[in-house]
Amino acid sequence: MRLVQLTVPTGKRRTILEALEDRGVDYVVTDEESDRKYAAVVYFPLPDPAVEPVLDELQDAGVGEDAYTVVVDAETVVSRRFEALREEYEEGDVESDRISRQELETEAESLTPTFAVFATMTIISSLVATSGLLLDSPAVVVGSMVIAPLIGPALGASVGSVIDEEELFVESVTYQIVGIVFAIGAAAVFAWMVKVTNIVPPGLDISEVGEISERLAPDLLSLVVALGAGVAGIVSIATGISVALVGVMIAAALIPPAAAAGVAIAWGQPTAAIGSTALVLVNVLSVNLAGLLTLWYLGYRPESLFELGQTEKRVRKRIVGLVVIVLVFAVFLGAITYSSYQAGNFEEDVNEEVTAALEAEAYSQYQLLDIQVVMDENYPIQSPQRVVITIGGPPGETAPGLGSEIRERVEQHAADDDVEIEIRYVTILEE
Repeated sequence: MRLVQLTVPTGKRRTILEALEDRGVDYVVTDEESDRKYAAVVYFPLPDPAVEPVLDELQDAGVGEDAYTVVVDAETVVSRRFEALREEYEEGDVESDRISRQELETEAESLTPTFAVFATMTIISSLVATSGLLLDSPAVVVGSMVIAPLIGPALGASVGSVIDEEELFVESVTYQIVGIVFAIGAAAVFAWMVKVTNIVPPGLDISEVGEISERLAPDLLSLVVALGAGVAGIVSIATGISVALVGVMIAAALIPPAAAAGVAIAWGQPTAAIGSTALVLVNVLSVNLAGLLTLWYLGYRPESLFELGQTEKRVRKRIVGLVVIVLVFAVFLGAITYSSYQAGNFEEDVNEEVTAALEAEAYSQYQLLDIQVVMDENYPIQSPQRVVITIGGPPGETAPGLGSEIRERVEQHAADDDVEIEIRYVTILEE
């Protein structure tokens, strides 16, 4: 529910009050004595979905931007006419639950801090994320998402496009570009300082750090995260729901991958940074694409009908452009996903072959303990480089021929002849 406070220009009092009466809106009028060319101030409650059409109608009646309109939350409204108005406008779906175009613009602008604050908070969140990655601490990485101020620019570009506010669009796009550069740059500088000062163990292999490695070779599931964040963000802001948690979700799609790219650069592995950088870019574009589509579906349009055709054409071009670019990145992520799929199948085949070999009567006293497939460092598309098979058995010599048979069985599934096969024997003592 909203309470609208509207200044009535001189000569427009009767027109505005008649418009409210025709809509069945309860109102209270007070005379204006400030001698500012206003005759009165009118107060009236409205259901959320009624704010935009009522304000548009009043604007057509002569309430221009020289007057001021204040829309605030109303906790409770007790009125039979208001209940009838609510039944007329609220249909129980997302479209009818959305806030007005005017409120949407204000909300989008309020979510974007000043540039100095935005840059500072982005750098801080990047440093915290980098620390969390190097510590392999999911809790610290989540903490970095909470303080990242990315939801405003991520959603502002979509809002500016749909309601034809190019200034908001340009500002939001600029913030997003600057945010990505600052996040990756700050992470790279900080990670390099950590490395050269030996704060982390010398010779640390970042591919062995779980929180880092999973972002150096992203897959198609990352698109689901970004698209979901974009849709959830727009639905939250458009329905007046708190966007704090959704902001964390959007930051989750952007800050940790940017920090991972910075770490890879600091470790002198630019190829390892390709996957995480691509992940950041595809996530940013996907959030914007999802935002555009969701806002248009929710029925947001520019204020003037004369601008509708031009705005619709501009939005369509931006959607097509984003779809094309996202599809290109999706192909890239698909290649990484297929590589991971092949590696998974290879590990499964190795497991089956070793198990089959050990089922022979001659090797009945031996058992498979572990299989580890070590990937190469050709990021972001990796291939198996080494297979470590650990077999347990009784004390004494290894069964003759077991190693050779396992090697032959495994090699027939290796797409690359350079895959090393290492077999380790562990003595099992019976109590």
